[in-house]
Amino acid sequence: TRARAHTQSSHPSNPREPSAAAAAMTTRFRKNRKKRGHVSAGHGRIGKHRKHPGGRGNAGGMHHHRILFDKYHPGYFGKVGMRYFHKLRNKFHCPAVNVDRLWSLVPDDVRAKAAGGSAAPLLDVTQFGYFKVLGKGALPRSQPIVVKAKLVSKIAEKKIKEAGGAVVLTA
Repeated sequence: TRARAHTQSSHPSNPREPSAAAAAMTTRFRKNRKKRGHVSAGHGRIGKHRKHPGGRGNAGGMHHHRILFDKYHPGYFGKVGMRYFHKLRNKFHCPAVNVDRLWSLVPDDVRAKAAGGSAAPLLDVTQFGYFKVLGKGALPRSQPIVVKAKLVSKIAEKKIKEAGGAVVLTA
């Protein structure tokens, strides 16, 4: 039993034994050896490495920690713009999609039929969570598409019609 206990402890996955990486950094090479023989180890006799000498948390952001706040957190203090009390965000909810992404919303089977030259596919962007169609990018000229949306920008409408498609506005 004694021999068996010895073999178990020398097993590499034993959690009580230090790993190879930990064993490589021997005590005599550790940084804190330099502090040996110096009573307070660089932390002072009175404070003794305790409490919060600069204040707790974000204290002094406008005063003794100003340099840090200005450098790493510019704009942390102060106000900008006007407040909008009781803003009903639902009124302003208007996710938009660009013209260049319209064909990526069309299912593959419908896209294959449209390439064959049949009728232009109807794409209802509200089914994909978009309310407005914007005009960034280009549409393929050879493939018309009928776009159904709540809102469409002038440029988007122009590009869709130039490609031979149409725009249908919904409520």
